[in-house]
Amino acid sequence: MQSILHDLNRRFDHTLLRPDAESADIARLCDEARRHEFYAVCVNPIWVELATERLTESETRVVTVAGFPLGASRTDVKIVEAVKGAIDGACEIDVVANIGWLVSEEYARVECELTDIRRMLPQETGLKVIIEASKLNQAQRVAATEIVVNSGAQFVKTGTGFFGVAETAQVQTLVKAARGQIGVKAAGGIKTLAQCRELLETGATRLGCSASVIIMDELADSTLS
Repeated sequence: MQSILHDLNRRFDHTLLRPDAESADIARLCDEARRHEFYAVCVNPIWVELATERLTESETRVVTVAGFPLGASRTDVKIVEAVKGAIDGACEIDVVANIGWLVSEEYARVECELTDIRRMLPQETGLKVIIEASKLNQAQRVAATEIVVNSGAQFVKTGTGFFGVAETAQVQTLVKAARGQIGVKAAGGIKTLAQCRELLETGATRLGCSASVIIMDELADSTLS
């Protein structure tokens, strides 16, 4: 078990995307991430500057979202939100694809949108694409992942967490479809060490999680026992 979990802290995007989050909550999130050396914090766009300042001289990065959580914003609005997030200090953008287009298999429109977003971002800014896998059938998940690869994005992400938990079967499909060309981020309802182990063993390379600290405590307890 320990081999897959030895760098678990560096797999976490420590996440706080609640609409009622206050500045004190964001500060606490950043302090937790700094203490545990998480890979990143993931916050709503309004908090990127605060998180960036709070994590100065830290290895923890800042991630923000665009088109979140529904993915139904206009493409030009998603572009502005993504680019502004990068300007404010985010190193990665998690954008929600247009789920309606994916469900109706309008794949060319999805790829065009994602390619435009990727093109407008600085080259050094990573792009993750949320496809809301729980809303898609198997063939649509494969097609969505292939679109993400073609767009030039760096990750495909299972979901926002608003429509169910990340499942190993979803991750397995995304990993196979990605063919090693991009990473796979699992997010949604990850609350236990066992879930993390299963998702990582299936091939997830990043975990979006609000229970990161609790899971790290569970890992520490399991190491001592």
